Amino acid sequence: MAIIAMLDLTFDPAKLDDAKVVLARVLTETRAFDGCQGVDVLVDADNEAHWIAYERWDSAEADAKYREFRAGEGKITDLGPLLAGAPALTKYTISSV
Repeated sequence: MAIIAMLDLTFDPAKLDDAKVVLARVLTETRAFDGCQGVDVLVDADNEAHWIAYERWDSAEADAKYREFRAGEGKITDLGPLLAGAPALTKYTISSV
């Protein structure tokens, strides 16, 4: 079953240009990861430093492998200092309703 993952990020507004560079690199890797159907970035219309990465995955297993990669060899070490707060990750399944 497909999984939708939404990663909610709020950046330090003073570091937004650096965040764009880091996220461009990270999203290139993410989009190429096996099982990733695509990632869209949603930018809050009222706060340009608030973004949501809307990720689509083939399955919960594909998403889990990606999270394992990011926790290990693919860890993103240069993102944390650019954030204004802790990121939040929420996963969804698609309803047939």
